[in-house]
Amino acid sequence: IGIEEAATYAAEDADITLQLHQVLWPRIQQIPSLVKVYSELEMPLLPVLNTLERNGVNIDIWMLQQQSDNMARQIEDLEKQAHESAGQEFNLGSPKQLQEILFDKQGLPVKKKTPKGAPSTAEEVLQELADDGYELPQLIMQYRGLGKLKSTYTDKLPQMVNKTTGRVHTSYHQAVTATGRLSSSDPNLQNIPIRSENGRRIREAFVASDGCTLLAADYSQ
Repeated sequence: IGIEEAATYAAEDADITLQLHQVLWPRIQQIPSLVKVYSELEMPLLPVLNTLERNGVNIDIWMLQQQSDNMARQIEDLEKQAHESAGQEFNLGSPKQLQEILFDKQGLPVKKKTPKGAPSTAEEVLQELADDGYELPQLIMQYRGLGKLKSTYTDKLPQMVNKTTGRVHTSYHQAVTATGRLSSSDPNLQNIPIRSENGRRIREAFVASDGCTLLAADYSQ
């Protein structure tokens, strides 16, 4: 980005933030408990998060690549199983083809309809059918879950390693979630599944630097 364009953007950022402060701070001051949270919790946390973001996290790229190859084979196998279960080949990503096979051919119960009146193949519908024990919806949910893990983590994370630091740098947000906990983005490192075997394997690719230890801490809300 050119200096002139960046300078204008940065100046606007500072200006609007100041204007917001002049409006909001007097309102916050009327509530002592909010002043305490802002002054003693949120603001002191800023340099901590800044340090965390700049330090980044170390990942084992080779391990993620191996996992990605393994998932590709699992996805291919699930696709074959889905074709066998359907009795024909079809595009697992096509709602129309899926609708015809599930509801017209296999006669599965319609849980929900689209605005146009067609049987819905939305994810919550497929999950409900899978929970009811129907084989094809179960295979499709596994197929989609693996595909999401592969594209979001095992394929993408190695591409997000900073060439200068050799680490992945996420952004932490203090004021995004309704519960007040932190959230992270680009990449989101807080939603890596832990219940599935593949999710746990992805977590294993986050490794400590030499002489360091990764510590996981949580508290009950």
